[in-house]
Amino acid sequence: MAAQRRETRQARGTEAEAPRPRESVRTRVHALLRARITSLALLPGAPLSENELAGELDVSRTPVREALILLGEESLVDVFPKLGTFVSRISVDAVLEAQFMREALELAALREAVKKAGAQDITALRAILDAQRAALKAGDADVFFEQDEAFHRRLMEASGHRTLWRTVATAKAHLDRARRLSLPLPHRIETLIDEHTTVVDALERRDGPRAEDALRGHLQGVFDDIGTIRASHPELFADPHEQPGAPPRPRVHPGLRA
Repeated sequence: MAAQRRETRQARGTEAEAPRPRESVRTRVHALLRARITSLALLPGAPLSENELAGELDVSRTPVREALILLGEESLVDVFPKLGTFVSRISVDAVLEAQFMREALELAALREAVKKAGAQDITALRAILDAQRAALKAGDADVFFEQDEAFHRRLMEASGHRTLWRTVATAKAHLDRARRLSLPLPHRIETLIDEHTTVVDALERRDGPRAEDALRGHLQGVFDDIGTIRASHPELFADPHEQPGAPPRPRVHPGLRA
């Protein structure tokens, strides 16, 4: 039930403000499936059935088909003629491209936040840090990931660019899957919390160079993680030298939901 509530919140956050009825169904289905893919509830390589999804979501096949087309345009779904539709495996190139864009935008926003952030911003960021520590203590990686997203969104909002996060969030689906896979690494969550704290401490002191160095190092941590998680879960990653064909059904891994 908790996972379903989180999935619904994620889906609502991606919906258009005032969609027409048909668009509303398609948008909802797209958002729900996208949330399942980026959260690894649907693992890379998992087969997708229009009929089964339509039945589960209590909609017709048309919005499911349309949502899968949109997901395909985001490179989150692969369609193989005569074989079926599958969740795409994680592209390392897509991870690196998303990281490049995210780093550029977040660092630019941070420079503005150093000048503009007020006491209310710092208080909000420290409250998120407390929630992250609580998630760590509870051993809840899903809640931690939600709070990690909240931290970066709130940090960007402190710059005055309140809508910029949507651009970042839309572009980083492959990166998010890699980030989720990295959370079970030893002491990874503790390290992330420490890095977040360093950023907030520097922001509060209006120490721009320190804040920027801390955030850059924090965001670039994915470069250190990607080799480790790819070695541990090679079947979840795309092989650029592989001949086209349907991905195998993924195995269930410790720390990942089936």
